[in-house]
Amino acid sequence: MEKILFLNGSPRLKGNTRFALKTLEEQIDKTKSEVEFIDVTKFNVAGCIACDSCKRNDGKCFMNDNTNELVQKIVDADTLIFGSPVYWWGISAQLKALIDKMYSKAHGTELTDKKKRVGLISVGADEIGAEQYKIISSQFRCICEYLGWEFFIDEAISAHNPNDLSAQNETLSLLKELGESLN
Repeated sequence: MEKILFLNGSPRLKGNTRFALKTLEEQIDKTKSEVEFIDVTKFNVAGCIACDSCKRNDGKCFMNDNTNELVQKIVDADTLIFGSPVYWWGISAQLKALIDKMYSKAHGTELTDKKKRVGLISVGADEIGAEQYKIISSQFRCICEYLGWEFFIDEAISAHNPNDLSAQNETLSLLKELGESLN
């Protein structure tokens, strides 16, 4: 059974990013896939301090936070769907901290043993095609290239106020189609 992991990097638990990810998730046939949805901001993930203790500790971060638990879920997943609001031309600090902590598993082959499929949903106030979406997309393309993962969903959404996305029928239809592609 395929394991699909959604990682919501938005601190707004009723915001557009979470709404977009949940729209995708609702389309998945749960009899064929094991699905887990994680609101990253509910967990404590301290920033990486580049101490390299994980190199000497079997890929485990020494910090007393949720890093090891969440990074292991990333390792175990077949498909990863990242979602983030756009903050200052990048992803949220909470999601970035978790991505940085994937470094703890980068010394062996745990992140590269199986080719993962990766999706990205970025939600910002700027118009589609703006530089911020390109920067975020480029970062994820580089990560996927480096790890040998397939970057198969890259969707930018323009939605500023908390309920903006719910009124965008065309975008919602696209999200539903993308969700169905996860089956």
